[in-house]
Amino acid sequence: MATIDAASDDAELDAGLVAAMASGDRGALASLYDRHSGVLLGLAMRIVRDRREAEDLLHDVFLEAWRSAKDFDPKRGRVRTWLAIRMRSRALDHQKSARVSRNAGDAGLDMMVDDREHASPDHALADLGPEQRRVLELAYFEGLSCTEIAARVSIPVGTVKSRIAAGLDRLRNGLSRRSPSEQPEKS
Repeated sequence: MATIDAASDDAELDAGLVAAMASGDRGALASLYDRHSGVLLGLAMRIVRDRREAEDLLHDVFLEAWRSAKDFDPKRGRVRTWLAIRMRSRALDHQKSARVSRNAGDAGLDMMVDDREHASPDHALADLGPEQRRVLELAYFEGLSCTEIAARVSIPVGTVKSRIAAGLDRLRNGLSRRSPSEQPEKS
């Protein structure tokens, strides 16, 4: 129960920081950056696989958050999710741009940017088989559809969907086996 209360308190704190940003409070932006930059940088690194590019994207996401803080509606979701969606979208757009060549290797998942245990599900990813990990990697980090994944790895679409479902289930179970103090914030 304490974990749920802490997550709720964190969500309220984040929403308050965004509201303060909407009023022009630069300190609130700094606090929000301190709270979430590690996780967002880790997400960007896993997608773009280049630290400089990931740092540029991180800067862009927080600049965008500053500019659109007045449009944030806490009833629609948590700040952490709002920021993560922006980061994922920007990183995928960056990957798909003509000036970046795709690297479909597994190296992106092996990078650890933020060592805080609660910030990354890398330990749960290690529990996945290579087939499940590969399809999840292509779906989430490269933004490919099931059909595109099937073409990329030369397997039927139904197999892709099965591997994604099984992989997500294993990730969910792996994360739920963690102790309550290690549970990630629910978004």
